[in-house]
Amino acid sequence: MTFSGHDTFHCRLFWLKKGFDYISTEEKFRDDSGVTLGVGRNMVNSIRFWLKAFGISNDQNNIDPLFKKLFSNNGWDPYLENEATLYLLHYKLCAENHATIYNLIFREFRKLKPEFSREQFVAYVRSLDSSQNTKILEKDFSVFTRTYGVGKEKNKEDNYSGLMTELSFLREIGLNQQKQKLYRVENPAQDNIPWEVILYAILSNPNYGDSISFNSLYSDKRGVGNIFCFDKDKLEDKLVEITENRNDITYNSEAGIKELQLKKRISPLEILNLFYEK
Repeated sequence: MTFSGHDTFHCRLFWLKKGFDYISTEEKFRDDSGVTLGVGRNMVNSIRFWLKAFGISNDQNNIDPLFKKLFSNNGWDPYLENEATLYLLHYKLCAENHATIYNLIFREFRKLKPEFSREQFVAYVRSLDSSQNTKILEKDFSVFTRTYGVGKEKNKEDNYSGLMTELSFLREIGLNQQKQKLYRVENPAQDNIPWEVILYAILSNPNYGDSISFNSLYSDKRGVGNIFCFDKDKLEDKLVEITENRNDITYNSEAGIKELQLKKRISPLEILNLFYEK
């Protein structure tokens, strides 16, 4: 499990584009990189962290082909104007697992604790690994809430600058008996996720073959059911929608065996290219 690395800064709206442009010129992050990026020194470290957390680049500054397509100046959506891009970024953040808190909360913890506090999350992680530092986990949780939710603090401008706020995955729902803030993770807009984004996520999972069981799609660590907080019936609706738009994919739900079947190998980026061209 990996925590910290962001210097307590949550990812701002244009940081990924700034970082992408910077490393696209084959620049390496240095102490004076903030001059070019237009941010402070600590924010430079944070931008570098978020590029890795979203899977945009690795330690050698190699850029993932998806983000070359997305963030190039003539790319699909360099300035994040399409909500579908935020869903893609959410998927990558959870699937990459460079920042463990996102994978852990969406995959597992929200199911164990539908309503949870920061303190409960910290206790849960320490029950898995007692060597984890409480203060670091608390800071990670704070960054998580600012990335996905809108708090009630005085600085409203900062509250609304969280990259994933528009997706409404996280709600602050009140206080528990110990006067600790309670949160709930859910997806009130499951119908809004384009089927192409769901199919991209399925096709880019290296553990899947030509036949993928519904249970795997719903429950796997990198399964779309977990990461996008799908109800079972909504996920099934999306799988049916995929087959209605692709004659090379079928969804079989007969005799109690539910599985998605690919008639041929399909490029994940090809699916997204068709979507953004529309």
